[in-house]
Amino acid sequence: MHDYQAPADLLKDRIVMVTGAGSGIGRAAAKAFAAHGATVILVGRTVAKLEDVYDEIEAAGHPQPAIVPMNFEGAAVKEYEELAMTLEENFGRLDGLLHNAGILGSRSPVELYDPETWSKVMQVNATAPFLLSRAMIPLLRKSDDASMIFTSSGVGRQARAYWGAYAVSKFALEGLSQLLADELNDTRHNIRVNSLNPGATRTNMRVLAYPAENPNQNPGPEALMSVYLYLMGKDSHCINGQQIDAQPKQ
Repeated sequence: MHDYQAPADLLKDRIVMVTGAGSGIGRAAAKAFAAHGATVILVGRTVAKLEDVYDEIEAAGHPQPAIVPMNFEGAAVKEYEELAMTLEENFGRLDGLLHNAGILGSRSPVELYDPETWSKVMQVNATAPFLLSRAMIPLLRKSDDASMIFTSSGVGRQARAYWGAYAVSKFALEGLSQLLADELNDTRHNIRVNSLNPGATRTNMRVLAYPAENPNQNPGPEALMSVYLYLMGKDSHCINGQQIDAQPKQ
């Protein structure tokens, strides 16, 4: 799948939601999905960033996207449910959901970790994806072929010292991904669920996590999009409940 060549019309007429769509991997994924025919629901905290992505997609002549400003740190259950109702009224269904939004928090020993920061990271990285998934599953069920992708991390599969709430939140996300893959894996549903670890990628979060690293040694988000397109498109219809790496292991 790392060398996957996506057909130009891979996501034609599909409705795909991307969280954290304003920058980094979310921005690249939203543009790649749109370039392959999807109507993309751009979800994020900063309206100006979402508008920039919106303008780029429109300028390229791709299907008109939609903007949904949402701050996962403070969003209430009702907001997720209202979003689902709005999408049902406007689109009738959802064909794909990329859970990409996340925050790093602080890198420190657990004994020194700030409890407020811990709660914030867990809210954004783990609780919000649960609430969004819960609200969107009825819409995904209306698709003939739906895909849900959870953005994982290497420290969410093998914890490392000082990664604190970020690592624990990613472990929780892996658990949610496996749980949903098993729950939705029957003839009543057409939803596949997988987790995807981007690996070392040239993003702002990576710079925060590794300030001494030369960012240019890592690939940009655009270099990973073949895997994202594969998992979001129909060619991955048999892939479910897998832990996938976006970059080949060296």
